[in-house]
Amino acid sequence: MVKLQEHKERTEHKPIERAALPGRVVVPLLQHLGKPLDHVLVKAQDLVKRGQCLATSDKGLFSPVHASISGRVKQIADFPHPVSGFCRAIEIEGDGRDEGIEGAPRSQEELEALTPQALREIIFESGVVGLGGATFPAHIKLTPPGPINDLILNGAECEPYLTADDRLMVEKSGPIGQAIQLVVRILAPKNVTVAIEDNKPEAIRVMGEMALSRGWKLVVLKTAYPQGGEKQIIKSCLGREVPSGKLPFDIGVVVHNVGTMHAIYEAVVLRKPLYERVMTVTGSCLQNPKNLLARVGTPVQDLLDQCGPLLKEPQKIVMGGPMMGIAQFTLQTPVVKATSGILVLDQAEAHEEDESFCVRCGECLENCPMGLNPGAISLALAKDRLDLAESYGIMDCMECGLCAYVCPGRRNIVQAIKAAKIKIRKRRAK
Repeated sequence: MVKLQEHKERTEHKPIERAALPGRVVVPLLQHLGKPLDHVLVKAQDLVKRGQCLATSDKGLFSPVHASISGRVKQIADFPHPVSGFCRAIEIEGDGRDEGIEGAPRSQEELEALTPQALREIIFESGVVGLGGATFPAHIKLTPPGPINDLILNGAECEPYLTADDRLMVEKSGPIGQAIQLVVRILAPKNVTVAIEDNKPEAIRVMGEMALSRGWKLVVLKTAYPQGGEKQIIKSCLGREVPSGKLPFDIGVVVHNVGTMHAIYEAVVLRKPLYERVMTVTGSCLQNPKNLLARVGTPVQDLLDQCGPLLKEPQKIVMGGPMMGIAQFTLQTPVVKATSGILVLDQAEAHEEDESFCVRCGECLENCPMGLNPGAISLALAKDRLDLAESYGIMDCMECGLCAYVCPGRRNIVQAIKAAKIKIRKRRAK
């Protein structure tokens, strides 16, 4: 792990603001780890309400999606997608009324009556996925194959610029604590750990008090990247390693991101599907960077308008953090469940250099948090040897971007790995 420039000062002390209600949203059918949803429940011209389920599936790894505003379905077609380029999506024209279907929050008596299976079903039906970036359906994590010994709340937020999780911990420690208690009822872990990097003193204080009152452990992590990766945070908190090809619950551990926990609280207590999330909109090009609670499907342009005006012409607009995020080719790309931030970077921040050749220096090998040899993998990919890349462990890559960051030849290693993993998954799915 390495120490990066944090660039969090623009938003780390700014309270969460509710973004303006968008007049139009585009809700992609792919906002989870797995395949796009294939069972669309609405059609063009249908009237929908906020929170109404729009699409689901009956097989595979998936999580349903919901309307984030009330209005009329304009069309179901291919639209820009922040990760896959284009994806089938449902476009909704808002009616300005923002009518929802949530109903009254559950009473304490109703909450206590919910069984672990009922809690899982609510979380599934609400479309909750991992909001740390992986978008792994939350209900799958809550259905482990064996007993769980440790539950870890991941409050590291190690990516530069991003402060959404930090603000959630400061402002929503109560709901997050209640969500942890709900998850404890499902998993019955022996230990609960709240893990936060040491560059978040206010969150450490607030969450520490919450954890202490419930008998949970607080671990203050050294600020480093990629400390927030599941396998890295398990190693830092528990001193244990997840074997290659395995998941945390295979060693009796479940890790949930702060945003995911808050979404679980809203799903169970408030009856609210995951149709909005907190994200950081920042960068030196913006006059008023903010932490915004924004609706899923809101075009990037709408959020930039609320954080502007632009102070200078952006060189690059990235959805996510600077290390693992993806540059966008249009401002009409909608935000999705995985959108932790939108970075509007100038030429100095987004400085690019020409790619050179591999000099076999070993920097990528030395710094890879997964113990891989990214240089060897990239050379295999250059020869179109996917089989060789697989034997080198390409599917274990967490795509943190450290290999490209430390490479003196500025080789686009992680970009090549991302593209190759998509090819491999498609081949395996056939």
